[in-house]
Amino acid sequence: MVGDSHGETYLSVLPTTRDETLPHDGANARAVDLALRVQPADVRADPAWVRRTIITVSIAFLSLFIVLPLVNVFGQALSKGVTAYISALADPDTLAAIRLTLAAAAISVALNLVFGVIAAWAITKFEFVGKNLLITLIDLPFSVSPVIAGLVFVLLFGLQGWFGGWLSAHDVKIIFALPGIALATIFVTFPFIARELIPLMQEQGSEEEEAALSLGASGLRTFFRVTLPNVKWALLYGVLLCNARAMGEFGAVSVVSGHIRGQTNTMPLHVEVLYDGYQSTAAFAVASLLALLALVTLIAKAALESRGAEE
Repeated sequence: MVGDSHGETYLSVLPTTRDETLPHDGANARAVDLALRVQPADVRADPAWVRRTIITVSIAFLSLFIVLPLVNVFGQALSKGVTAYISALADPDTLAAIRLTLAAAAISVALNLVFGVIAAWAITKFEFVGKNLLITLIDLPFSVSPVIAGLVFVLLFGLQGWFGGWLSAHDVKIIFALPGIALATIFVTFPFIARELIPLMQEQGSEEEEAALSLGASGLRTFFRVTLPNVKWALLYGVLLCNARAMGEFGAVSVVSGHIRGQTNTMPLHVEVLYDGYQSTAAFAVASLLALLALVTLIAKAALESRGAEE
């Protein structure tokens, strides 16, 4: 209602509650009552059909490209029975491939563990010339084909390589032997541990280490009592990923191994040899071990993430 008092204009606003509604106006009362009952819709919520479509597509994609191949691997591995499955895994060449894979993975994980911790410590705790270059080099294996990495080692340590003559004269074998396989595996896996540690250590800063040093703790004691407990879950997560990648590496190892059956074939290479030799059951049996490794890695990854979130 608009009125005038002493030359001033004022505006009377309609009431907004049920008790204050205008008398003798049932339509207005019902409109106000309805407005009070209706809750505003969440504009951020997607329609139900959109949510159902996204969920269905995601599940279908995962089932088609991940679950179905895994089920097929185990189904083919056991297609001729458990006895044939065990016999394929007990084959001397298969056992040699398993031992070689474990040895190469152990060497690469151990060395990358030391390198990853040192690199992460240097990058996050110090300022020095070439720091950005070091970060770039750590990421290099992500952008270089593993086959190219293997070829680089052949050109360096092969018989016709830069150091091939000297190595041959001293009867040192790197290419087509365990050292070459370990070097190739180290190259393709060394970013994993460092890349897990660097963001976490940057976020944590160096205040706790500085406090420990100011209280008289040595650098080594500070590392084991302060730094390591703060990054232990990220470190274990990086080791887990590094190990899984090392055991499943194919491209770089294929170039430097020589495919000598029973001597320089890792598990992925042995799967290829068996399948090319029309031994499909044995090939899928060995592949099932790698699939089991993938499943164990996923379970361990989830457990580590859960423990890390709790702390």
